[in-house]
Order: sequence, then structure tokens, then C-alpha cells
Amino acid sequence: MSMGRARGVVLLGMEGHLIEVEADIGQSLPAFILLGLPDAALRESQDRIRSAAKNAGLDLPARRLTVNLFPASLPKSGSGLDLAILVSAWAADGLLRGTQDVLFLAELGLDGRLRPVSGVLPAVASAVNAGVHQVVVAQENAGEAALVPGSDVLAASHVSEVAAAFAAPGASSIPREALSGLTRMHGGVAEQCEAASEPAGPDLAEVRGQQEARFALELAAAGGHHMLLVGAPGAGKTMLAERLPSILPPLEDEQAMEVTAIESISSGARSVTRLRRRAPFEAPHHSASAAAIVGGGARLARPGAVTRAHHGVLFLDEAPEFQRPVLDALRQPLETGKIVLHRARGAVNYPARFQLLMAANPCPCGLNVGSGAACTCSVAQRRGYYSRLSGPLLDRIDLQVHVQRPRSAAMALEEPGESSAQVLARVISARQAQQARLSALGKEGSPSIERNSQVPLPVLTGALRLPAAALRSLDTALDRAAISLRGYVRVLRLAWTVADVTGAAKPGADEIDIAMQLRLAAAR
Repeated sequence: MSMGRARGVVLLGMEGHLIEVEADIGQSLPAFILLGLPDAALRESQDRIRSAAKNAGLDLPARRLTVNLFPASLPKSGSGLDLAILVSAWAADGLLRGTQDVLFLAELGLDGRLRPVSGVLPAVASAVNAGVHQVVVAQENAGEAALVPGSDVLAASHVSEVAAAFAAPGASSIPREALSGLTRMHGGVAEQCEAASEPAGPDLAEVRGQQEARFALELAAAGGHHMLLVGAPGAGKTMLAERLPSILPPLEDEQAMEVTAIESISSGARSVTRLRRRAPFEAPHHSASAAAIVGGGARLARPGAVTRAHHGVLFLDEAPEFQRPVLDALRQPLETGKIVLHRARGAVNYPARFQLLMAANPCPCGLNVGSGAACTCSVAQRRGYYSRLSGPLLDRIDLQVHVQRPRSAAMALEEPGESSAQVLARVISARQAQQARLSALGKEGSPSIERNSQVPLPVLTGALRLPAAALRSLDTALDRAAISLRGYVRVLRLAWTVADVTGAAKPGADEIDIAMQLRLAAAR
């Protein structure tokens, strides 16, 4: 009896699980037995593997081949284990050696070609963290695998090249000239991949007027606050929203790796070739289902828009047109920064720390507020339309701005305002002030606090407690039930952002009043 081993990875959500692929060749009638809870796509690998081996000139032995995927109790899906299964079978037949501590990650074509798979970045990162550094992938996935520091990537276009690289001494049937098709890359080439130009988004200078909305947008970018824009059609709500990513700072290394890993999982077989440095911007249509927004699937749930917007912006245009259950499903990820999806085959945990940006008309016809035209909606229509934004959801929105439509050509065609680059410079300065203040708090047991929007109540009433004189108006609003305790906390967070943007050392009564003015409409 002969045994062969190789390594593979199975992804459950964002978490990669290292799989040990064991192959055993027995002295009995020809058969191919695959164990370890494979799904339908993985069971079909048996025929792909036999055809690939035959067309590579290295047929599998005409005996009983048993392949076990360990741990056997973990459900396994997809075609990314094809290459690992074939390599372990060849190793069991004595053709290959040195494969037991190598990660093989590729789908096989019937002609033996290696085809790219999705999720290579998180899969390779999981393997490297587990101590497996040498990785074999398809050529199309080489750049993505090499983004992981510490990885030693071997890229091949055909399975015969893999066989030549790991050929056992005396395996004369393996063509050594196939080694010329291999490419070797070392992990940590992120700097090279980041140099690829990313398309620049629309510039804030294109927005004319709208000073209040521009200031609120700057506060949202600086402190990571959620925002609602309300106004008549044509006022510029969507135009403003689409420019929020242009004033968000570039993602840091850890954030860029997380966002790129999500892109890798969501991209199908399309390979990711560089780290994503710009904050993502997701704008689903209002007909999107709950599964499309928060994630879903029949077996193991796939990431939704909230996960693809991680460390970025989720923009819901015409927010009242979304189904109310879809909007209310956002409440948990808004609070926790993650989404846990339970299915029959298990639960998956996806990150979902995004900024929610919504735009809405004041009523179905859109002419209710500041439009200069008569509204044609009944009172019941107005209430029914805006009531789709539930109170608990609005209570989680820090900023609500009424965007007025320009009333004259002079207003609409006035000189351009500040560019995105100018506003971004102030946002970065405000972020640096936050980091300097919050990094000290991390030593007190709050290492995850990065922005003002994440500061918890014990910190706001402890280390960052403000004088009673500054809080007088806010305390009065709480006593009169004009604002909830959650709203109280969010006003304090927003006031600190106002101070950071305006250069104040800490919020005073004026900053509290500004934050309340921008917040109270959302709390009603």
C-alpha cells in the first residue's frame, strides 16, 4: 500500500481552513473513492482529475484510489482542491515527492491546464498563518497569491509543469523540459501591485453651492458617521453621495488586505492583481433583496453588499423604495461591524464595517420640501413613504441634511467649491487628531477604536467627559425625550468630529449645538 499527501484550503466565509489531502492506492479493482464531505462540484473532480492525468501522460494507476480530505467533518465545496487531489494521487504512486507541506490551489481542465479559482488571497493567507509557505497556483492567480507576505508562489499553466517540479528520483516518465513553463514569485510584492493606477472618482469641486451638505459630507468622512440626504429631485443628493469616496483617506495595509480578500471571494474566477487602496463604494438598486444586501445562499452564504462595502460606503439611493425588511436588516451590522449568516450547512461570519449613506425624496412626488412647486401627494402618501425608514434605523444615522435645489442660475452656476484633494487634506488631519487621542485610550482596553463613530459611552463619559456647561442643551434634550440615549451618544461622537475638523481641542457648547442640529432631524 502506498500513501501520498498534499495540502489544500477550503474557505468558510472569510476564514480559510487548511485541508490535508491523503491518497491511498490499494490492491483491488479500479475505483476512485472521495471521502470527507465533498459537495457536488468536488465530487465531479474525479472525472476532471482522470482526464487531466491521462492528457498529461501520467495516467492514474488502474487500482483502487481512495482520497480522504481531512478534517473529514468539515464540509468542502468548490473545485480548488482538484490539483491537490491529483498531486496526492501521483505521490501515492511514487511519481512525486515533497508535496506534503505544499499548498496546491487550482482547478483542472480536462486537457491538464490549471484554471484560476476565486478566494486565492484569503486562502493563501490562511495557509501562511498555519505555517505552509510554498504555494502552487495557476498563472492567472500568481499575482494575487504573491500579495501575501511570507508566501513562496510557484505558478504553472499545466499540470505537467507541477509534476516536473516535484518529480521523484527515477520517475523517468515525467518530462523535465516542462520546468521551463514555471514562474516563481515571493510574497510581499504588494508595493509593485499597488502601483497599478486605480480610476479616480468624481471630484467634489463639481458640486456647486450646497455648503451645508458639503460640510456634513466632510464630517461623515472624518468621523465615519452614517448620513441621510433628503431633498427634491435634482437637488444633487446622488451627486454628493458619489463623491464621498473621493474624500476618504487611502486604506491602510491591514484594511487593504481585508478589502482585497473580499473582492477575491466575490469576483468568481477573475483574479485580483493588486491591493485595493481606495475605499469601496457599493450602490445596489432599490429592488435588491435582503440576501443581495446582507449576503445569502442556499448552502453556505455568500457575501452581500454590506460586506463588499467593508471599510467603504454603502449608498442606498431612493432609500424609501427599498423593502422595509431589507433596510431593517442593516441594523445589526451598523452596530457590530459584522454580519453572521446561518444556513443548514453552518454559519459564516463576514466583516461589515461600512458607512451607510442614504438619499431620499421627502415624499413620492419629491416636491414637498424646498422645491418651490406644489406637492401632489396626500398626507397618507407622505406618511407611508417616509415611514419605510423605521425609527430604529434612523436612530443609527448621525447626520441628516436637507439638500435644497438651486433657485437661480447664479446659485447653480457659481464658482466651483473646494476640490476633493483640499477637503481630503482636512479629513486626514482630523483622522490624525482622532488617532492621537484614541490611541491612548487603546491602552485602557479599547484597542479597536479607530474613529469617533466607534467610541463607546463609557469612554465618552469617562476619559473624554465634557464639562457640564457644554452638555447643558444635550442633557435637556435627553430629559425631554427629544433624543434617545443612543442619539445622545451619537451627538457626542459627532461633536468630537466637528471639533477635529474645525481644529478645536475638544467640543464646546457650539460644537454640541452643531451636532444636535445635524442629528435631531434623524432622531425624529
